[in-house]
Amino acid sequence: MEPMKYHFEVKGDDFSVAGENSSKVKKILRQLGFDPETIRRVAIAMYEAEINMVIHAEGGYIDAEISPDKVKIVLQDKGPGIPDIEKAMQEGYSTATNSVRELGFGAGMGLPNIKKYSDDLVINTVVGEGTRLEITVNV
Repeated sequence: MEPMKYHFEVKGDDFSVAGENSSKVKKILRQLGFDPETIRRVAIAMYEAEINMVIHAEGGYIDAEISPDKVKIVLQDKGPGIPDIEKAMQEGYSTATNSVRELGFGAGMGLPNIKKYSDDLVINTVVGEGTRLEITVNV
């Protein structure tokens, strides 16, 4: 079976639609009959990555590729990049502004949760240019 491919645009700093793309993928996985645990893991990892893109970047895009044996999600943003990935992977570390925190985001759990709920996470980042995440969840 040929993988199913989906492409989504993400607007930076637009919390009114933040998380909609991960909801769409969750619905697609349900319709395709994926097991609830796989759906949950994909939805959490993708949501966290999508929210990070809204909080920290000027938007970008998400490509999701769904195969019978895995779901691969690639997120590319036009943000500031991550100066210290090791620090960013620590639970509770956040560079979110106070106004973002007041909205209930920016608790510093994004990258740790993405790593926790995925089987493979590749982070490529260039300070001043952006970040590319490749998230894989095996079925």
